[in-house]
Amino acid sequence: MNVSVVIRAKDEAESIGRTLDLLHDQTIESEIIVVDSGSTDGTGEIAREHGAHVIWIPAESFTFGGALNTGTEAATAPIVVALSAHAFPKHDRWLEAMVDAFDHPKVACAVGGERHPDGGMIDGRLEQDAELARRHPWSGYSNAAGGYRRELWEKYPWRTDMPGTEDKEWSWHWLQQGYVCVIAPELKVEHDHTKDPLRETWIRARREWIGYGMYMDLEPYPVRDALRDWRANARGFRHPTNIVREGVRIAGEWSVRRRT
Repeated sequence: MNVSVVIRAKDEAESIGRTLDLLHDQTIESEIIVVDSGSTDGTGEIAREHGAHVIWIPAESFTFGGALNTGTEAATAPIVVALSAHAFPKHDRWLEAMVDAFDHPKVACAVGGERHPDGGMIDGRLEQDAELARRHPWSGYSNAAGGYRRELWEKYPWRTDMPGTEDKEWSWHWLQQGYVCVIAPELKVEHDHTKDPLRETWIRARREWIGYGMYMDLEPYPVRDALRDWRANARGFRHPTNIVREGVRIAGEWSVRRRT
C-alpha cells in the first residue's frame, strides 16, 4: 500500500459516507483510518461499514494534532493523507496525483491550490520553499486535504498544544530545513465552510490566529487595517451573507492580533 488516509471526524454522518465512497473510487487503493472523537450520530459505525479502520477516542481528549498523531501512528504507508470528513476529492486520480507529488525526497508535504501566493494562477505545480512561506506565511499546507511523509512525522509529530494551524506549523518546521511543499490545482478538493454559522467562522478565525502566534511573530493589526482588508475582500462577494461572514472572519483575526 503506497498511501494511507487519516480522517479526523466527529458527528459527520451526513458527509463521511460520500467521502469514503469517493476514496474507494480512486485509481489507487488506500488504507483508510478514521479517528472518531466522540460522535453521537453514528459516524464511526458508518465509516466501519464502508471498510475503514476506526479508532475511537474520548471527545475530551481531542486536539487537532493529537487526533492526527493517533491516526498516523496506525498508518502503515510511507505517504499519509489527512482528509477532512467533509472534503470531497474532485476526480478519481486525486490520491494518485497526491502520491505522485512526492517524486523527490525534498518534498515534505503536498496540498491543493490554484492561486499563486504572489498573485496570478498556479501553472501546473508550485514548490513552496522557506522564502515563499516567509513572504506568505498563511498560504500553503493544510490538513483539511493534504499529504505528508510519515518518516518526517516520526521525527517531528503534529503539535498537540496548538488550538489550530498545527498543519502550517509542521510545514513551516520542515521548510526551514530545506524541504518544500507542493501546491497543485489537481490536488484540490471540494471543501466549503461558507455555510457555517457565523459563530463557527469567528471561532475558527480566532483559533487559527492564536495558533499562528504560537510559532511566529504576528504584526499588530490596527482597526483601520482590518477595515481596509474587509472592504477590499468584500468587493469579491456578491451575496450580503458572504460579506458579513468575511467581516466576522476578519474580526476574529483582529481580536487576536490587536494584542501583539
